[in-house]
Amino acid sequence: MKLLYTIGLKAYKTAITLAAPFNEKARLMQQGRARQFERLQEALAGNQAPLVWFHCASLGEFEQGRPVMEAFREAFPKYKILLTFFSPSGYEVRKNYTGADYIFYLPLDSAANARRFLSITKPKLAVFVKYEFWHYYMQELERRQIPTLSVSAIFRPEQVYFKSYGDFYRNILRRFTRIYTQNKPSLELLQSIHISKASIAGDTRFDRVLQTAASVKTIPVVEAFAAGQPVFMIGSSWPADLEVLLPLIQKYNQRIKFIIAPHEVNEASINAVMQALGEGAVRFSKTSETDAAKYNVLVIDNIGMLSSLYSYGTYAYIGGAFGKGLHNTLEAAVFGLPLFFGPTYDKFQEAKDLVARGCAFPVNNAEELLQAFEHVHATPGLRQSITNKEKEYVQEQAGATAKIMADVKQLLK
Repeated sequence: MKLLYTIGLKAYKTAITLAAPFNEKARLMQQGRARQFERLQEALAGNQAPLVWFHCASLGEFEQGRPVMEAFREAFPKYKILLTFFSPSGYEVRKNYTGADYIFYLPLDSAANARRFLSITKPKLAVFVKYEFWHYYMQELERRQIPTLSVSAIFRPEQVYFKSYGDFYRNILRRFTRIYTQNKPSLELLQSIHISKASIAGDTRFDRVLQTAASVKTIPVVEAFAAGQPVFMIGSSWPADLEVLLPLIQKYNQRIKFIIAPHEVNEASINAVMQALGEGAVRFSKTSETDAAKYNVLVIDNIGMLSSLYSYGTYAYIGGAFGKGLHNTLEAAVFGLPLFFGPTYDKFQEAKDLVARGCAFPVNNAEELLQAFEHVHATPGLRQSITNKEKEYVQEQAGATAKIMADVKQLLK
């Protein structure tokens, strides 16, 4: 299994190299990892402060790890923070994040890379967020006796760790000093393979969205656009989501304002959205406070506003669940918005919880979306009831960061 793992990583590296001339994501990954050890050594030259290493796969994991990073900064101001990403969608968006002192791509997992990376950085503690489990890095961290935590981890029975042939991958998990799971089923799965150094902390994203809601940004153009009318927020949408949403938009666009924040923000994607919507829609970058109220649909053509945009919502649709999987529902849930999304949400505990509480409504097609929306929209008192239950749920689930930091303080005492 180790041989297959190593071959798979080499094949991945080759695929990135071959795809780089034709694929933007592959090109960014290749460019970001060019001379990375030299650049890392230059950045850390002369640093005498102790260092903690946080690793996130992408942007979503960064948002989960961020509350822990910021709590660590507050508790240990003398430490430097190194933040690494695997994917360009995390690195390119957060490469200027001021909460970390050094931000790099993670060198691809290999025995040589792990040794070189840890020899340069010398972390006192390593923190991996959610799904990140790398054999050679974990092996070298254990060899050097560096405490290593996995935070906001979540597991499912079909994963390789719980298969008869999964011992190689189980050993990666066994090397963690502590694994903090999001829920009880994940903890029980770890216990079933005799991993005892684990506990339930919860999902740090609840802490993050509460922080965001407490410091939400005012967006004057959006305020002018809303003009006091109900707002239906559409976050992280894909073409498949828009196809389901169009009948709803067409039916209600004189009574409700719609804000669409596509998942992919590039000219081709934005132009496709604008073409599908037709007249009455305007791009955020093409309007102003003076003109925004004239339009029924506002299309967001930038990155970084979504969490604040939800504060203007009355209802929200979360994209992704007609494809590989649902995007972040908690950014909208923290504001108490009734939620709608597609059918692929089973891997997301918070989505299942919100559906069970009657706060979120999964749909399979445009007709079901119309029916679900009209039920919430037309039933007296229902929206307020959902808002109350949703906010209560988010508050109940908060606190993972404090649990993790209590252990970190003991480890670094």
